[in-house]
Amino acid sequence: MFLALLSVVTIFGNLLVIITILYFKHLKNSTNYLILSLAMADLLVGLIVFPISMAFSLSSCSYHEDLFCKIRSSLDISLSTCSILNLCCISIDRYYAVCHPLTYRVKMNHCVVVLMIMITWGVSALIAIGVLIAGLQNGKCQDWCLIEVLMENTIGPILSFYLPVIIILCIYLKILLVALRHARSIHCSLKVVSKTERKATKTLASVLGVFLICWTPFFVCITYLPFSSGLVPDSVIETLNWLTLSNSMLNPFIYAFFYRWFRAGFRIIISGKIFLGDYTNSVLV
Repeated sequence: MFLALLSVVTIFGNLLVIITILYFKHLKNSTNYLILSLAMADLLVGLIVFPISMAFSLSSCSYHEDLFCKIRSSLDISLSTCSILNLCCISIDRYYAVCHPLTYRVKMNHCVVVLMIMITWGVSALIAIGVLIAGLQNGKCQDWCLIEVLMENTIGPILSFYLPVIIILCIYLKILLVALRHARSIHCSLKVVSKTERKATKTLASVLGVFLICWTPFFVCITYLPFSSGLVPDSVIETLNWLTLSNSMLNPFIYAFFYRWFRAGFRIIISGKIFLGDYTNSVLV
């Protein structure tokens, strides 16, 4: 019942984010389109991965043996890769917004954002296919296959987690340094704009922080797994996996906590006002 509740909350929360961005016209900008892509990945986690994981948790599915376990693993890694690459794109968006505000709208136009989203989902799908194919090869050899170890426990985590996280942290460090420099020399006429950009950066940095808390233990564990000689119980892996899935539930609450206009949009949608009138041009405050 608890896991089912997590799934429902994840689906409902991310649907609210998606509907809010799509419904209100003034929310249609590059940053929110990237947030929309992130919410779509989280929604798929709630719709697909949560039910599969609940079935496997209740049936004590054995890792690295069953076909559906391989499918589950590939979906997990694919959607986690999609989330982290979306966060990587968001960090790039924030970099241009804070560090190069005069060229921001030219550099991060709609075409560029759409291309970034397409690359994100394409790379995620390729990694999922690679992990699935590598997992299926396990039935043709004894114990751990070299190709499976490389894909699931070495190359996969490096490409889908460690490398993007390093890139994101470097970008946010650069943003922090520039923001601090601007804070010392900013003119009064730019204070409002600067405050807005800092708010967006702070919010998206919080999303990144929660992501790292939820995902780092799992990726460290599966990287260590081939060298553990079976010392890591399946229950520990299962618990860490559910910690990663909970990240998809937390992101909408972060947006609602930091953004007043997200909260206002949520209230309009939840109250059903969108069915009683046209609020698409409403300015959310």
